[in-house]
Amino acid sequence: MIDDTGQQLGIMPPPQALAIARQKGLDLVEISPTAMPPVCRIMDYGKYQYQEQKRSREAKKHQKVIEVKEIKFRPKVDEHDYQFKKKHIERFLADGDKVKATIFFRGREMAHPEIGHRILMRLLEELAEVATPETMPRQEGNQMHTILTGKRGAAPRKTVARAEDEAPEGDAQAS
Repeated sequence: MIDDTGQQLGIMPPPQALAIARQKGLDLVEISPTAMPPVCRIMDYGKYQYQEQKRSREAKKHQKVIEVKEIKFRPKVDEHDYQFKKKHIERFLADGDKVKATIFFRGREMAHPEIGHRILMRLLEELAEVATPETMPRQEGNQMHTILTGKRGAAPRKTVARAEDEAPEGDAQAS
């Protein structure tokens, strides 16, 4: 038996422990039912439950849910489209998400999976500084995919400053 201040009151029968708890206006809570003898504590159980809920809410605030974003390529992807999608992948990785890069093959494109493999390997090489491949490129049916994860020590995205922001105030010409 442990009281509300944390002091041990010793071994006592349940009715006596319940009487002490009621006298203090608190609850008698069984903490360890498997111990011999079972351990009970005098506490405000409602307050205890509230504090536990508060702790779990606080822990959830600091968690980051990792999503898997998918970027789709085609075997005949144009250079501009490739670069555009690569920038999206870099942004997703900087935000802490995983990226699944997928290449879709249709019709006769299925005869040349090496084209898709080359595109994904190029992507892995160009993103080597910011990403590590979780899975290497592999083909499943009419698509080939790889999963990328951001590196731990990778630098966060840099924002591009506009020219007006960089110019010192004294250099402005009067018009």
